[in-house]
Amino acid sequence: MLTQITQQLSKRRAALELLKKNDRCRDEILSQFTQLTSQLLGIPSCFVSILDEERQYIKAAQHFTLAETTLQQAFCRHTVQCEKILICHDTHLDPRFSDHPLTRGAPFIRFYAGAPLVSGEDYVIGTLCVTDTRPHAFSAEQQATLTTLARLTAAFLDAWYANGYLDTVTGLPNRQRLMRDLELSTDTFPQHSYRLLMIDCIDTQHIFEVARSLGMAASEGLLRELTQVLHQRLNGVSEPLLYTISHGRFALLARDDDDLNAQTCSEKLRGINARLSDTITTDLQVRVGEVLFSPRSLPPREAVRRALSALHEAIARQTPWQAFDSECDSRRNQEFQLLNDLARAVRGRYGLYLVFQPKICLHTGKPVGLEALLRWKHPVEGEIPPGRFIPLAVGTSLMAELTDWVIDSTIRQLQRWAEKGIHLPVSVNVSVSDICRPGFADRQEERLLRCGLTPEYLGIECLETEEIHASPDALHGFDMLKLRGFKISLDDFGSGYSNISYLRRIPIDIIKLDRSLISRLQLDTASDIIVRNVISMLKDLDYVVLAEGVEDKSTFELLRQLGCDEVQGFYCAAPMKAAALEKWLRQQSHYAP
Repeated sequence: MLTQITQQLSKRRAALELLKKNDRCRDEILSQFTQLTSQLLGIPSCFVSILDEERQYIKAAQHFTLAETTLQQAFCRHTVQCEKILICHDTHLDPRFSDHPLTRGAPFIRFYAGAPLVSGEDYVIGTLCVTDTRPHAFSAEQQATLTTLARLTAAFLDAWYANGYLDTVTGLPNRQRLMRDLELSTDTFPQHSYRLLMIDCIDTQHIFEVARSLGMAASEGLLRELTQVLHQRLNGVSEPLLYTISHGRFALLARDDDDLNAQTCSEKLRGINARLSDTITTDLQVRVGEVLFSPRSLPPREAVRRALSALHEAIARQTPWQAFDSECDSRRNQEFQLLNDLARAVRGRYGLYLVFQPKICLHTGKPVGLEALLRWKHPVEGEIPPGRFIPLAVGTSLMAELTDWVIDSTIRQLQRWAEKGIHLPVSVNVSVSDICRPGFADRQEERLLRCGLTPEYLGIECLETEEIHASPDALHGFDMLKLRGFKISLDDFGSGYSNISYLRRIPIDIIKLDRSLISRLQLDTASDIIVRNVISMLKDLDYVVLAEGVEDKSTFELLRQLGCDEVQGFYCAAPMKAAALEKWLRQQSHYAP
C-alpha cells in the first residue's frame, strides 16, 4: 500500500514538473477551455491552475490577471485537498476566505467555484475554476457542467502529457519518460540495482542523408522499421522498458539480474538491417554501452551520462559493446577539460607560443624557409605536445581560432624579422576546414599587406585527404590562395591517402615527404626504391620536393643524391623559439656540398 502511494506521488510530481513548463500550443488550448467554461456558466472569470507543494501556477485564464501565488494563498488548495468540486457563493461570509488577501485586495474574489483536474491515474494535478467580484448562486446544473468541463480539461492534459513522453515517430517512450521512470525507481525501489543500456543503431548523419535523398517519410519509415526489428531481436522486451533517446539511438532499462546485458544485446542485434524502400535495405552497425547502478547511490542524470559515456567509448574503439569504465570516463572528461583550457588559452592569448624549424636547400646548404609549429605550456600540466591537444580541437570551432592565432602570431614575427633584415618565408599548417572558410585567402592577404608584407612570405601547408578532393569549396580555396601568390605545400605525403591521380587538381608548389618514408630509407632496399622513384616522379611533375624527419648525415647526403630539393629535421635544426633561431641563423654553418 505504501509503495503504491509513493509511486502515485512520484508520478504526480513528474507530471507537475512537465505541466509547469511553458508550452504555447498547450496553453492556447487551455485558454479555449477557460473561454468556453466562462461562456457556458455565465461567470466572467475562469482559470486553469497547476499546484505543487509550494505554489499555484495559472496556466491559462479568462479575465483573471494573477499568474502565480503561494500555495498558502491559493483558493484552489482547498479544492485539491478535498478532491471534489468546491463552491463558495460569497467569500465575505466564509471564514476560510473572508479576510483572505485575494478577497480584500486584487483580484477581489467574491465568488469561487473550483473543480479538481484528476488524471487518468487518479491523482489531482490542478483545478478548473470560475470567479467573480460579486456573489453568485451556483445551480446543480452549473456544478455538473463545471465537473464535466474539468474532466475534459484533465483528459486533454493526460493526452498532452502522454504525447510529451512519447516519440511520435517510433511510438516508444522518449528521453523525458526515461528520466521520469528513473526518478520513479529512485523513490519506489532505491534498494534495487538496474542496468541501463544505450543502443546506437544509425548514425544521425545517415538519417539526414536518407531524409535528403528520399524524403522525411523514408527516414521516419526507417526508424519505425528499426523499432520493429529491435522488438523482434530483443525477444519481446516490454515496451515501457525500451525508449527512443534520439534519431537512431535507443535506451533499455532492466533489473541487473535480467539476462539482457550489453554483450547479449549486441549479439542479438548483430547483422541487423532496415528497409529504406520496398527494394532497398541498409545494413546497420550496432554499438551498445551499459552502466550498472543503484538509484540509492547514483542520481538518474548521472546514470544516463555514464551509459552514454560507455556508448561513446564503444563507438570510439569500434567495439560492439562497452561497459562503463571510470578510468576511460575520467580520461574523456580530462580531454574535455583540456579542450576548455585550450579555448581559454587561445582567447586569452596565454600559454600558446610558436617555434620555428628551418628548411634547408640540399643544393646550396642554406636555409630557404621556416615552418611555424604551435606549442602549448599548460599552467598546471606544463608542456603538452601538439599530438595531444590538436586532435581535440579538430572538428570544433576552436580549430579555426587556433589557425587564426598561429597566422596572426607568424605575421607579427615576420614583421619583426623584416625590421632586423631577416627575410625567410614561414609556412603555417592549416586544416581543410580552414581552406573551405569563405574569404580565407582574402583575409590572409589583407593581414600581410597591413603589416607591409606580401603573400610570398607566408606559406600554406595542408594534409592531403579525401576530403580535399571531395570538396569543391576546398579546391576553390586552394585556387584563391594560389591566385594571390601563396606557396602551397602538401604535408605528410606518403603517410596515408596520397592519390597521385588527383594530385594535379590541387595547385601545389611543394610536396613534403613524410618521415615514415624517410626513416627507413637506409634500412631496406624497398624503401630506397620507393623514395627514389617517388622523388623522380614528383620532380618530373615540376614539384619542389622536401623530405621531413632527416635525423642523420647519411640520410641527408642520400637525399641529395636522389635529387630531393629540401630537407627538414633534427640533423639540420630542431624547432626553436624566435630568439634562438636568430642566434642559429647568425652562427650556423651551411650544409653546402
